[in-house]
Amino acid sequence: MHKYLNFMAALVTGLGLLAGPGAAQENPVTAIDIALEPDATMIKHAEAANARLREVFPKGYALDATHRPHITMLQRFVQTAALDKVYAAVGDVLAVEKPAGLTLKAFKYDFVVWDKTGVAVILIEPTDQLIRFQQKLIDAIAPFTVEKGTAAAFFITTDDREISQPTIDYVARYVPASSGKKLVPHVTVGVASPDYLKKMVAEPFDTFTFSSAALSVYQLGNFGTARKKLQAWQLK
Repeated sequence: MHKYLNFMAALVTGLGLLAGPGAAQENPVTAIDIALEPDATMIKHAEAANARLREVFPKGYALDATHRPHITMLQRFVQTAALDKVYAAVGDVLAVEKPAGLTLKAFKYDFVVWDKTGVAVILIEPTDQLIRFQQKLIDAIAPFTVEKGTAAAFFITTDDREISQPTIDYVARYVPASSGKKLVPHVTVGVASPDYLKKMVAEPFDTFTFSSAALSVYQLGNFGTARKKLQAWQLK
């Protein structure tokens, strides 16, 4: 388990996918997350795990329309003025690559502690095809990426205006820190106490396979959350 924790320590994904006004059109740089959205099989497992976690940790969040399960493929800072070009570049990748045809395997639970709360994920086996798809995305949007961004690049609300420095640093380092052979695909399923999650992770896990149903570009929020959907493609 511990080999995954360095990856997850600065990134707690899946805590929210909220529509509404954001900073994407107001600042010269936008922090984005390009994410696969899983099919009904993964959603069913993620929702079951989430319901279990909420039974023992009622103040945790529910997976719903504003907290959608997803698999982060790439996080980058991009030029806000070039967002339409980013979408077009991603669309060009999808015209060649077929992520909907990938069979993905979920193989265990894991978790990381963030601010004394455990964040649980379902880990997915990385494949050569998934790594190749990620590299295609990296290459496609490279002309529009920038090395650094500030808190202004992220989705901010009146209730949540603070963007942590580790969040900013993580996006800046995502390539190469979480790309290629270092890619650790996962779906975040909820939160609970670390003690409970230790027991959950130790239990036998029934592996299952699934596929992806859509690809989306989100504006990132604090701790790497995919907060605002900017563009989406249904996969067939």
